[in-house]
Amino acid sequence: MEPFVLKESKFFSIEDWTEKFPGLAAGFSTKNGGNSNGDYSSLNLGLHVNDSVQAVCGNREIFSESIGFPLPAWTGAEQTHETFIRKVSKEDAGTGSLDYGQAFRRTDGFFTLEQGLLLTLCFADCVPLYFTHPDSGAIGAAHAGWKGTVGGIAGNMAGVFKNEGIDPGEILAAIGPSICEKCYIVDGRVVNLVKNRLEDVDKKPYNQVKENQYQLDLKEVNKQLLMKSGIREENIIVSGYCTSCHEEYFFSHRRDGGKTGRMMSYIGWKEADCS
Repeated sequence: MEPFVLKESKFFSIEDWTEKFPGLAAGFSTKNGGNSNGDYSSLNLGLHVNDSVQAVCGNREIFSESIGFPLPAWTGAEQTHETFIRKVSKEDAGTGSLDYGQAFRRTDGFFTLEQGLLLTLCFADCVPLYFTHPDSGAIGAAHAGWKGTVGGIAGNMAGVFKNEGIDPGEILAAIGPSICEKCYIVDGRVVNLVKNRLEDVDKKPYNQVKENQYQLDLKEVNKQLLMKSGIREENIIVSGYCTSCHEEYFFSHRRDGGKTGRMMSYIGWKEADCS
């Protein structure tokens, strides 16, 4: 059963989590229901592409209302396909929410123990990773393209939880919509880096299609790396959606030739109502 459920035209929700844990917002946007035009039509949430900043900010306002999480609670990043994970707090709320120049530099993952903070990252084929430990309230989000994947960002996030005293075996993880192996062709250099990361894994997440060309299943690579970091397989859910195949829902950097919009992953605990 697909764990990412389309709630309305604008977003998918991680239903397995949000139904089980009241107050948790977690999901992935679609490309539909916004103000942008042309290559960015219509719900482009990326401030770093050549779309109108006014249109993107309007799209973010629309999206914040749809998911019920106000923009002043968002944190945003300048994603650089690296592996740095930033621990954020309520003091960081609003950073990068409407101004890319104010986003956290060289950051591809967020972690927090606090409520009232929405961790957001942008995507157009790379793998969105989500993490939660409901007992402590810890949550995390990561951006894993092939560079971040082989760099070990999945394991780095498990390490951040562990440093907070959380057993990786208790972490719940989700792998969101991203490019599938049929749509993602890489060269031998990339596959060799994957091989080095997964030397002792029986299930190989790549398949040679011609000389120096391989289909690569980035979702499966990240799943294997999550398991190597101590997260139990039964605690990992994986979306079957492909950002390239499912054109009706998603922008795709590869499919669209690089000129396209961005979807957004998000995760956050809404502040408890104390009234």
